[in-house]
Amino acid sequence: MKRPAGKRLCKVVAVNRVNIVDVIRRETGAVHGNVAIVDGAIELSYGRLLDAVDGVVAALKQQGVQPLDRVAFLCEDCADYIIGSLAILQLGAVVVPVSPSLMGDELAELLERMDVTAVLSDASVDQEKGGILLTGCGFMAREFVMHGRVARNDFPEDYKSLNPAFIRFSSGTTGSSKGVLLSHETILARTEAADQGLRITSVDTVIWVLSMSFHFVVTILLYLRRGATVVICRQPFPESFLEAAKGRKGTVFYAAPFHYHVLATSPLVSADCLNGVRLAVSTAMKLSRETAVAFKTKFGFDLAEAYGIIELGLPFINTEDRPKKPGCVGHLQRGYEVRIESPGTDGAGVILIRGPGLFDAYVSPWKSRRDAVQDGWFNTGDVGRLDADGDLTLLGREKNVINFVGMKIFPYEVEDVLASHPAIQECRVYGEAHPLFGQMPCVDVVVKPGLAAPGATDLRRYCYQRLAAHKVPKEFRFVGHLARTVSGKIKRAG
Repeated sequence: MKRPAGKRLCKVVAVNRVNIVDVIRRETGAVHGNVAIVDGAIELSYGRLLDAVDGVVAALKQQGVQPLDRVAFLCEDCADYIIGSLAILQLGAVVVPVSPSLMGDELAELLERMDVTAVLSDASVDQEKGGILLTGCGFMAREFVMHGRVARNDFPEDYKSLNPAFIRFSSGTTGSSKGVLLSHETILARTEAADQGLRITSVDTVIWVLSMSFHFVVTILLYLRRGATVVICRQPFPESFLEAAKGRKGTVFYAAPFHYHVLATSPLVSADCLNGVRLAVSTAMKLSRETAVAFKTKFGFDLAEAYGIIELGLPFINTEDRPKKPGCVGHLQRGYEVRIESPGTDGAGVILIRGPGLFDAYVSPWKSRRDAVQDGWFNTGDVGRLDADGDLTLLGREKNVINFVGMKIFPYEVEDVLASHPAIQECRVYGEAHPLFGQMPCVDVVVKPGLAAPGATDLRRYCYQRLAAHKVPKEFRFVGHLARTVSGKIKRAG
């Protein structure tokens, strides 16, 4: 690549700072022979993994990458994704993860708004021309190219003092996109906090099916800190999962509701397929009651639902050894605090949380943590309710709460009921402006393949039996699919 002409952010001064990769090296020193990553035919011990990281670090330095540089990393999920990310972090540069599904204008917007200094791209998904091929470094199975960019480097002084590690460009479920900056110190605090519930050890084997572009900071880095084995499953699912399970029995499964739905309903997956799994965590989006029940019926144990927030990490993980409540994400992890802002008569209100691992700043436009939160309380924008046991149930996004004749309707609550109907695969509840009622509750419905669509009258009657009358949708619209964000969440209005 060699560095393109452009102003430097600052003179880089060597200081002794915490680095997450140094921590991983130190904490896995006694288990260097243990298997760290399994990716098809590739099997890397911790020793080989860290040697590979050193090779990529040398290659990045040769191409002019320096500490504090923001490196957009575009790569499919694989062992090389882990190697590349660790190398960027080891160098003191900042990883800006890019989903390979981002195309054209979306990718250009990310690169511009995050003001990246370079793009490290898997050659198989590279969207630009003229990059420099990296050779003779530590990547295992793929070729990578570097593209230099002229960065504005107009970040404030705060940036260089934060010890930045990641900037996650978040499209979110609603609202405008933004960059969430996390420092090495913040990542260390998050992984420690999350491990209160996950309790990862060096004897764990984690079956990995999520996108590393969206789920790397807390989980993958925690697994590596603890010396666990990460088995990467690619598409298609569940075939890739079954193939991986043949050779290695997993002990931890960390996946989205979609994956658990497939496992619970696919005839390819036997009831004993998850024997040996001590913990199955559902994350990324709300777990439906239907999927939770189907999973327990087939496999004999409960899913543990997690409430993850890019600005906070994993403050809630429902891993307590007691019966799970539908829609409940459980108790706070130790060290966190929660409060419900302006609760209504039913106890529901906006969720505010504070605790370890709170993000360091927003990027584009820049807003430091001290300016973005008040007294350490982060407004999640989610609406929820705490019950008498202190357990949290999520009800929806504040921006998506429907106001029908002055009465609040929480989309998740209605969606849970509709999703329990035997003919419905998924749905999206939303409000439409109405001159008399304020907003009319409406729903887009996707019917399960091979089944006839139930009539709107039948669905309305089904809802009346399970919901207060004002919460029952007034319009039922049948659609072929629901639009989703890049991270797989259902797109909401707003």
